[in-house]
Amino acid sequence: MHPDLPRASLAPCAETASPRRWSLHRLLSLHRGLSRERDHGDVAVIHPIETESYQILESRVDLTHLPPLSRAVVARIIHASADLDYAATTVLDELALGRGVRALRRGAPVVTDVHMVGAGITGVGSECFLTTARAEDGLTRSAAAMRLAVERHPSGAIFVIGCAPSALFELLRLDADPALVIGLPVGFVGAADSKQALRRSGLPAVSNVGEKGGSAVASAALNALVRVASTEERR
Repeated sequence: MHPDLPRASLAPCAETASPRRWSLHRLLSLHRGLSRERDHGDVAVIHPIETESYQILESRVDLTHLPPLSRAVVARIIHASADLDYAATTVLDELALGRGVRALRRGAPVVTDVHMVGAGITGVGSECFLTTARAEDGLTRSAAAMRLAVERHPSGAIFVIGCAPSALFELLRLDADPALVIGLPVGFVGAADSKQALRRSGLPAVSNVGEKGGSAVASAALNALVRVASTEERR
């Protein structure tokens, strides 16, 4: 196990000791391309392509040792990326994820580092300040946008960073009190270091070890929590 991976977040959960097949898929199915879901009362009708995708996922990787929210997030990330490495490298904390779900149910603002992340988010709106930000004072435009975001939402927001390590570094430098930080920037320069800094910050977070990441996986992580929040609201 990598030293950055918290053992507690990977502990078996009583609720998952005998998982019912497809329960994970039924929980996570989201509006996405050809696998668009329609709601008929409380019954979700899921496209066969998405059903097959989750069947393949379940045949290739066992996530049943993860607690429910962690399992939901990792499954959605793997579903979006077709990259099984995330099963071992994603760093999660069940309490932090629960905080994120509660924030979504309260209608907390969702802030992204780039518009592409927002384009992948379903079920909730999001804000991106990149268009109005300017690169100055030694900051990249993404970092400047994060400053604007924290000025607007200093407390209680969910930050979803899937592209720019500089945005994540800047968020950590600012006096922000987020409900959750999904920090999954990608790249050879700064991505791994920024995610390590996030894990060491003590903020409630989702991250992964290494250079992989990106807009699709960052939005997928949030979408998993959106689905959980909306499912709980319908109960």
